[in-house]
Order: sequence, then C-alpha cells, then structure tokens
Amino acid sequence: MKKTLALALAAVMALSLIGCGGGGSQGTQAPNQGSQAQTGSEAATGGQTEAPTDAPEVVSEFHGPIYDDWSEKTDDELYAMAKEEGGQITVYATSSKMLKNEEAFEEAFPDLDVVIVDMDSDEVSEKCATEARTGNINGDVLQVKDPNGSIFHDLVEEGLVTSFYPKDICEHIDPELLKYGYPLYSSQSFWYYNTKAFPDGQPIHSWWDILDTNEDGTQKYRILCKEIGTETAYLALFASFIQNADQMAAAYKEKTGEDLEYTYDASKFDFEVPENNAGVEYIWRFSQLRMTFIKDGDELVQAVHNSTADDPALALASAGKIGNREESGYDIAWVVGLTPYTAVQNVENLYVVAGCDNEAGARLFIRWCTGGADGESKGLKPFKKEGNWPARDDIECDWNGDYASVKDCGAIAPDVEGIYEMFLDAQDMWTYWLNQNPNMK
Repeated sequence: MKKTLALALAAVMALSLIGCGGGGSQGTQAPNQGSQAQTGSEAATGGQTEAPTDAPEVVSEFHGPIYDDWSEKTDDELYAMAKEEGGQITVYATSSKMLKNEEAFEEAFPDLDVVIVDMDSDEVSEKCATEARTGNINGDVLQVKDPNGSIFHDLVEEGLVTSFYPKDICEHIDPELLKYGYPLYSSQSFWYYNTKAFPDGQPIHSWWDILDTNEDGTQKYRILCKEIGTETAYLALFASFIQNADQMAAAYKEKTGEDLEYTYDASKFDFEVPENNAGVEYIWRFSQLRMTFIKDGDELVQAVHNSTADDPALALASAGKIGNREESGYDIAWVVGLTPYTAVQNVENLYVVAGCDNEAGARLFIRWCTGGADGESKGLKPFKKEGNWPARDDIECDWNGDYASVKDCGAIAPDVEGIYEMFLDAQDMWTYWLNQNPNMK
C-alpha cells in the first residue's frame, strides 16, 4: 500500500515530461543529481541492477538544503524575471490564511498577479498528480503540511514538486527543518488541561502519565481527542513513538523506576511488528482507554474548559486552539515539556510545482511569504498567531508567551522517512486494537 501512489506518480511524471518537453529549467530538479542518479521511475521499478547485500543505506538525493542557481537570486532579480515570464502565479494552499496574502503580494510587486486556491491536503496531492498526468500544469506554488512523509516521498522524490532553498534565508533556519522541504512555519499538537482544575500547573509530565489510574483502578483523566487513526498528524505522532522506542522506554522507567513490561499481542497482524517496542506498547495501552472522539478542535478545548478537578479532562488538539483562551475566555493551557518529547513539529512547507509557467514568480512568492531578505515582508503576517512558530531565527516570535521557540515546548524535528515507513502499520495496529476496546463499545 505504501508504494502504490509512488508507482502511479512515477508513471505520471514520465507522461508529464513528454507533454511538457522536459519539465522546465534546471531549477526544477535536485541539482546534486548527476546523470548517473537513478530516476524516480527506475527506483520504483527496481532499476537495472541489484544493490549488493552489504550496500550502505540509501540516502535520498532530495534531502535539503539543496542549493542551485535559483538559490542565489535576489528578490529584485526574481521580480524582473517574473515580469518577463508574465501570467499569474497560482498558489495551491491548504491554509485559508494564505488568502490574505493575495492582495498584499500584488501591492508589493506591481505587474504580478497571484491567485490563491484553498484546498485540503488530499486535494493538493491529487491535483498535482492529475495536472502532471495530463501535461496541464496550472499550479506554481504548493503550500502543505507533510506529517507522515507522503508529500516528500510521493511528490518531491517523484519530481512533481521541488523544494526551493533561498540561500540567504536558509542561513536563518534550523537545518533539521530543511531536510524534507522549505518551511513556512511550524506548529504541533498539544495536550490541553484546565487551569482552574489544576491551579498549580499541568497535571502530567510524561506521556505515560496520561495512562494513570486512581486508587480504585479507574481511569484518572477523561481523554478527549479526534479519532487518532483517521487524523494524519496525530497518527504520525504516535508512529514516531515506535521509531523512538528507546526514548519511550526510558521515559517509562524514569516515571516508575521499573523496566517496561510488554503486554501487546501482535500475532494477528500480517506484517512484522517490532518485538518489545515501547512505542507499540504505548499505542496498545492508549488504545484501550476510555476516550471521547470529537472532530472539531474548538469543541475539544471547550470540553476541557468545562471539565472540573473532580472530573479532569485532557484533550489533544492543535496548538492554535489556544486562541480560545483569549477569544472565548476558556480556562485552558498547553501541556509542555512531556517526556520523552511533547510533540513532533508539524511543518508547513512551500514547494515549486515542476514544469510551472512562472518559475521565477513562484520562487519570489515563496521568499516573500517567509519574510523576504530581511524578514520584514508582509508575507508572514497571516501566520503570526499563537500556536505557530516562524522557521527563521531572525524573526522575533513574541506572540507565544514564554515559548519563543517551538523547541521550548519540548517538540522535536520530524523524522519524515521513519514516520512514513511506520505510518500504515501504526494505523493498522491502532484500528485493530481500538476495535477490541471494551470501553468504546
């Protein structure tokens, strides 16, 4: 299942190159790919030769930052080129906040026309693939999160989009965030607690604390969340626990003083489940909790606000839902500093669509969205909200209180490849075990 889309997209790219006469300028490919590098189609079909059994692990040639001639160009140079290319710059965006940049960009760069098309992540992937298959490329810029690695593996590595790395701006960005794409900003999912119910501060300090029981054996916290198995960002977070099993085991021992006992039964799965893996154990135990699934994030934090010390609730929701504290007067706060880590950074990336009509304009828009050369452009303004963090270290993040950096909350950079490899298995494990949960029937 993991490679089905990749195989389809490899064929898609081949057709698009035929229809587009080669797919654009040198900036649409990873410049460190030599003529001997295996193409996406060859990789998907096995290529011509077999690697020796003792060959080193293959490292993607699309890992950034990758600098090319585009990386050195200034805003003025790109602006002049974009005017020559003419036409409009079409941005496929998965955040409605990007719509606010349409007029502001045109004011900053007269003679250029930008159109923002708002859609969800699945629509973006499908639209990029369809346009490549038909040779009818309409998009120029893609803005999307990639929590489970599907964008990197199925669009970037297959050549449907490319990561543009402006060198002067990248000098202000953590290299960890440049590995799989060029970041606009990052966010994450937090556990929320009720500040009136817990006036002395957050009640949990480890992911294992969420599983605590009362003296009578009943569940200590009421758990509120979206259905994790159907929410990509949340499931990717749980998949990361499997990848970081040693850290999960150490966190358990730090909490209890004892080694973790493994109780999960993986005999029913038709794939290999890691043995004695603390991340798998956590998914099994968590899946057996009494949970209330709520689709809307605002309703999740509202339920936490309505909870009490006698009936305490914890809710997993996106960081931006903290805005309800100011807007609605909710008694809510983030849980931060969890062991082994609070969350995985959910990075919003920007890509150039391969074979697009306005390559210079696309790159100019991307630079402008991330602050431009001096970090002062208006492009970041719509995303400067509580729960979002700029990727650049030269932009003061004064809207997140004491947490000027996303790492201050205990978040880690995403291991996109590791999560991608484990994602579908984690989903199968979660779904199977959830269906066995007597508390959810």
